[in-house]
Amino acid sequence: MKISNLNIYLILLSCLLGGRLQAQRVTGTIYERNETGKKSTLVGVNVFWGGTSLGTITDSLGKFDIARSAKTNRLIISYIGYKTDTIKVLAESNFDVIMKPEGQLGEVVVRGTSSQIDRLNPIQTEIITTKALAKAACCNLSESFETNASVSVSLSDGVTGAKQIQFLGLGGQYVQTNVENIPNIRGLGTTFGLNYIPGTWIQSIDIGKGAGSVVNGYESLTGAINVELVKPDAREKLYFNAYVNNFGRGEVNFNVNKKLNERWSTGILSHASTLQTRVDNNGDGFLDMPLYTQLNAVNRWQYKSDKMMAQFGVKALYENRLGGQVGFRENMRGTSQAYGFGNTTRRVEFFSKTAKMYQDKPYKGLGFIVNGLNHTSDSYFGFSNYNARQQTLYANLIYQSIIDNTNHKFTTGLSYLLDDYNETYKDIHRMRTESVPGAFFEYTYNYLDKLTLVAGIRADAHNLFGAFVTPRMHLRWQPFEHTTLRVSAGRGQRTPNALAENYGYLVSQRWVRFVDELRPEISWNYGASLTQTFHLFEKHWDVVLDYYRTDFQNQLVVDTDHADDLAAHLYFYNLKGKSFSNSFQAELNGLLSKRTEIKLAYRLFDVWQTMGQPVNDVRLMARMMIPRDRVLFNIGYTLPYDKWKADLTVQWNGKARINDPLQSLEATLDKKSMPILYSQAYTNVNAQVSRAFRKFEVYLGGENLLNFKQPNPIINAQDPFGKYFDAGQVWGPIVGRMVYAGIRIKVKD
Repeated sequence: MKISNLNIYLILLSCLLGGRLQAQRVTGTIYERNETGKKSTLVGVNVFWGGTSLGTITDSLGKFDIARSAKTNRLIISYIGYKTDTIKVLAESNFDVIMKPEGQLGEVVVRGTSSQIDRLNPIQTEIITTKALAKAACCNLSESFETNASVSVSLSDGVTGAKQIQFLGLGGQYVQTNVENIPNIRGLGTTFGLNYIPGTWIQSIDIGKGAGSVVNGYESLTGAINVELVKPDAREKLYFNAYVNNFGRGEVNFNVNKKLNERWSTGILSHASTLQTRVDNNGDGFLDMPLYTQLNAVNRWQYKSDKMMAQFGVKALYENRLGGQVGFRENMRGTSQAYGFGNTTRRVEFFSKTAKMYQDKPYKGLGFIVNGLNHTSDSYFGFSNYNARQQTLYANLIYQSIIDNTNHKFTTGLSYLLDDYNETYKDIHRMRTESVPGAFFEYTYNYLDKLTLVAGIRADAHNLFGAFVTPRMHLRWQPFEHTTLRVSAGRGQRTPNALAENYGYLVSQRWVRFVDELRPEISWNYGASLTQTFHLFEKHWDVVLDYYRTDFQNQLVVDTDHADDLAAHLYFYNLKGKSFSNSFQAELNGLLSKRTEIKLAYRLFDVWQTMGQPVNDVRLMARMMIPRDRVLFNIGYTLPYDKWKADLTVQWNGKARINDPLQSLEATLDKKSMPILYSQAYTNVNAQVSRAFRKFEVYLGGENLLNFKQPNPIINAQDPFGKYFDAGQVWGPIVGRMVYAGIRIKVKD
């Protein structure tokens, strides 16, 4: 059998996602036909052997790869909104399947939902498809997790509009967030980086829990999120999206993909958004959302030949933000007429991926990734200035092959990371240059897709902190037909960026002090998960239970619990004692009917950290701003041919520990134990309905429909230049109910 160049390239790049190669496998591509009769691929399609739980889903290019079953030759292919296909697999082992819109169903066993658990990946991985992204406005990456139980996103403060992830009980800086397997949202990018990836650019999102693969580096402490962008050879030749909400925020996105000839194709992803309406719904005198303008674009090129495949391109972003008191104007900067916030970010990035192909040995591959970044951010908070610059170079050389046979695979290679930081805040000037060459080796053993073991190790030589070793292990075991167990363990290390990662606390009159010379954050993550599949009334259901624990050997402690008679404080120091996070999640998802999918999840965080070093009052305390409990319910209904779609999401968020500088001051001066204050629990309801026509789709939705608003999100807002002013204690929504509408126009090949 002759394997296409595209398949070889995908096999090569699968090493970046922990893919598996083995003998006697069935591969293929799943397509749909558009109105003109031309084909385009489908992402997240269920592919499994009839009567078994052995299955997989198609990747971001519509490809699947599954081992043959000894029990049956019936391969079932199903996807919500399409007719289920059954293929009898005989001698052929590569298929192109064209799915038809839903009509009279034949042999239906399973229906696909909009988010999927990767059944064969030893790392617990959920894939968010374009169908899930379309359930909400999804204007950028920060708004792409509305229907996901594992990842939650919240505001970091009440002024800047910066957002942050919470994952396994810890902040987003502990998650390695990649764009097409290139580390991206890190360093200075952690401040506003979630807003820098428009939703219309996203093709799919992989969410992996626990220590990730050593192939992608050592910075994954709690998990890895990988975002796949729309490719130059995507099914949409033209894609236009316009969005507006009742607060005056407007967005326009325009994607263009063009195949130039048999080998070359190119694409442009563009985005422009702005908000120029001054909104103060809670009447505290501060803008609930900063005014902003963002311009963002990517140009990429793709080349394919019999011997090589390459992608390269450039990204550019400009964003300006203005916030603070309602009456503040730019010409008041540096005066006491009104408190103001401003930020200007400029970001330029280039990337390149090259793959050498071995047509006679499809299990073998060589890939090289290069990425360069220049990021500048200039900010002010009242009288305080924060100016920062980051320059980064990342390179990864990856080689993949087998040992004796395809049940034994290995991936090895070399990497290099160069980070150069220059930050100035008030009278604090911090400079750091990190140069980190490294090498890695990862072994994968696969036995009939019943057992998969991935054991990896990497060694890195850090110019500032010395050499260190990162071991990681993942095991997937299917003891019974419908039961899958996963366990994982691994070490992670990262250098903290204290100011950029705690940007929201700078919107205050706190006295910032670095108590220690900061050391790398080091942790061990351990996890286990159980996935149980069952059928009820001929409908497919999944129950997923998982538990993960992160133990820190060292951690940056961000201490906001102390004050004196001069000011509230913001202390940064190294961990002295214990710090850990326990995360438990239970999730049920499946199909109530062939057109109705449902998800119900409960998540519990138990997160503690030793604090109090600066005042010699060391104690183990619950981490700030992390809700202990969260419940998510999502239900979606789709009419045939996706003509009408309706979606409802209800989130209940439990209480979180917070503090009040005034009360902390009283407790500190009286030498009494610090008060433990908690936020209130609240419920957030989002809904959306959309109507598809022949060439376009319109949608109407609302967020925070119960109109819940956190009372007093800004402490001492009436005296922003006073010593107890603090906007960094935000734990809930600020602006209240939001209604939006938009249109999507797609022109396919």
